[in-house]
Amino acid sequence: MRATARRIAIKSFSQRIEVRRHELLADEPIELGGDDDGPTPQELLAASLASCAAITIQMYARRKGWLLGPAEVQCEYKTAKRGERTVFKLVLRLPGALTEEQVQCLVAIAAKCPVQRAIAGEVSFEERVERV
Repeated sequence: MRATARRIAIKSFSQRIEVRRHELLADEPIELGGDDDGPTPQELLAASLASCAAITIQMYARRKGWLLGPAEVQCEYKTAKRGERTVFKLVLRLPGALTEEQVQCLVAIAAKCPVQRAIAGEVSFEERVERV
């Protein structure tokens, strides 16, 4: 899996991000010196977590043969200060017709989505510089 970010203009924070055959933008808000051409990297992280949890519960419901209907996942968090824990707040909005057992299963499976596992797990970073 690979994502590449390239600056769009010399005096801009805007980044064109390429993932497989898709392109998206990331930027900073105007009040932080950006052009607000796209979500911030932190907002993209929250979007990754929300969308991963949503897809995970939809896949699980499909495998179980449950009619999930409209469902959504909302993710909020504030950037933590150095040395503090970041707290992600996920809200799963699920149809009222689901049983309590189904809801508990979906809550448990949402917590196992790949993005949440990556964030919650022990991670390491390897960096290298290539001069161009």
